[in-house]
Amino acid sequence: MDANAAATAPPGSPWERMARGGGLLTSTGELSGTVFEEMSRLAARTGAINLGQGFPDVDGPPEMLDAAAAALRGGGNQYSPVAGMPQLQEAVAEHQRRFYGIEPDPATGVLVTVGASEGLAASLLAFLRPGDEVVTFEPHYDLYGAVVEFAGARLVTVPLEPPHFSPDLDRLAGAFGPRTRMVVLNDPHNPTGTVFDDAALSRVAELAAEHDCVVVTDEVYEHLRFAGGHRPLAARPGAFERTLTVSSVGKTFSATGWRVGWVSGPAHLVGPVRATKAYLTHSAATPLQLGAAAALGLPDAFYERLTEDFRRRRDVLVQGLARAGAEPFEPQGTFFVVADVRALCERHGVGDATALAPVLAEGAGVVGVPVPALASAAHRDLYTTWMRFSFGKRLDLLEEAGRRLAR
Repeated sequence: MDANAAATAPPGSPWERMARGGGLLTSTGELSGTVFEEMSRLAARTGAINLGQGFPDVDGPPEMLDAAAAALRGGGNQYSPVAGMPQLQEAVAEHQRRFYGIEPDPATGVLVTVGASEGLAASLLAFLRPGDEVVTFEPHYDLYGAVVEFAGARLVTVPLEPPHFSPDLDRLAGAFGPRTRMVVLNDPHNPTGTVFDDAALSRVAELAAEHDCVVVTDEVYEHLRFAGGHRPLAARPGAFERTLTVSSVGKTFSATGWRVGWVSGPAHLVGPVRATKAYLTHSAATPLQLGAAAALGLPDAFYERLTEDFRRRRDVLVQGLARAGAEPFEPQGTFFVVADVRALCERHGVGDATALAPVLAEGAGVVGVPVPALASAAHRDLYTTWMRFSFGKRLDLLEEAGRRLAR
């Protein structure tokens, strides 16, 4: 480590850096759980409808379940190769070609991981050095900050400002500097539901090339986009060679508990991620990989029904929040709605979304996630009265949540 990097490396034990980066250390230094765990515990304790943690309440397609069950009964119960079962590597490569015209090599350009979370973590750890900087938009998934801090690097965030959550491209350019090593792009974006347009994607690609950065794209909501198809950054001219694309079976196929994800891209980037991942978990569950391979091969009609189904759920939740007095931002993707709950805070005599969360759970029987928990201290005030709600639930449950909030 050179002297400059050592001077910028954060203090504390590795676990403390990771906990601090993920928001798990309180102001007094006490260790807490993630905000998602806290909100799920709150829902369980109060019997509230849990629209906080983002998991569906239905099983995935039967073809996927049947393929996994057949693998369980057919001897597919031992280690898979570190890079994943060849059937899933080939299915991911075919998926990228089929939907986006991207053609990673199945053997060297696709790596199977234990969920997208491991794919993201391994991608960050493979390339970050102490003192490096990572640019991302916020609010953001808490893992980004946790792993960046663990690596001794620094997360530089560009806020998506309410109420429209559109990226400020001049502010984005200003976030890059001589230490910028990586960009993390989540598109469609959790928690806001924003989808980045061509101008934003082109600017990210230009800045990454100008500063010689690796780009890691978190695309787990790629098939939950409500106006037009997903446009991955890696499909843009010249972007593939510096981009690692991360996705998973969890959101698209309602199988968040399977923990099967993948990283795809050029071999010269995927290889280092593979070397890192090998000493994290070695391999994902073999039969579930085979189930995931079957799922990726489902016909276009499945994906079309999926999008339409979630669009209906989105509309039900957006309308329910509006009737309750909140001001929701209509998401273009994901299965989350963020809403300004200022009026609900005033009605219940509390100052912000964080204080409102237990009041809604106990009084209305609905749980959401306060958006300030997903933002850095520097920009948290932008989201003081915003809350995230998941519509990855059954329609009848979303309708009931709307009625409870309105009451």
